[in-house]
Amino acid sequence: MQLVVARIGRAHGIKGEVTVEVRTDEPELRLAPGAVLATDPPSAGPLTIEQGRVHSGRLLLRIAGVRDRTGAEALRNVLLIAEVDPEERPEDPDEFYDHQLVDLDVVTVDGTAVGRVQEVAHLPAQDLLVVRRADDSEVLIPFASEMVPEVDLEAQRVVVDPPPGLLPEEDETSGEGPTEPATRSGADD
Repeated sequence: MQLVVARIGRAHGIKGEVTVEVRTDEPELRLAPGAVLATDPPSAGPLTIEQGRVHSGRLLLRIAGVRDRTGAEALRNVLLIAEVDPEERPEDPDEFYDHQLVDLDVVTVDGTAVGRVQEVAHLPAQDLLVVRRADDSEVLIPFASEMVPEVDLEAQRVVVDPPPGLLPEEDETSGEGPTEPATRSGADD
């Protein structure tokens, strides 16, 4: 299974280093020197990581074969993709890969069906479960332990405990709604 682990940003300096937007909780493993990563678009890769370092809070990578700023700029916005065993699970029990959550049934704590997880939206403040309801509308549920007290991968379901007003009543739903490992926030708080 393939997972997006980073997006290449701007060039840094004149010797071919690039900034990256990390999209994995394990950058030391996924973006380590010697890692060979597929790319999106595929024509840009595969790419081999030569070196990585943190500069002013941002991860910089040196990619094999990229020796100048022009080469680094040509990689801007390329997604770096790692091959991962589909059965692999993060060490933290409150972390899940997106593919583990997508297509799980969503029910409330009292057993009422809400819908099915369509995707996980990774926003700066927190991750959201995008849930497709039976009427084809979408509802966004913050992926926080207070609102998602249980994820049962074996039973293929997510249990949610939403505050009043988060889930629209069936007769109030207009059918309109907002049009890539996720971590439940607050699990250790």
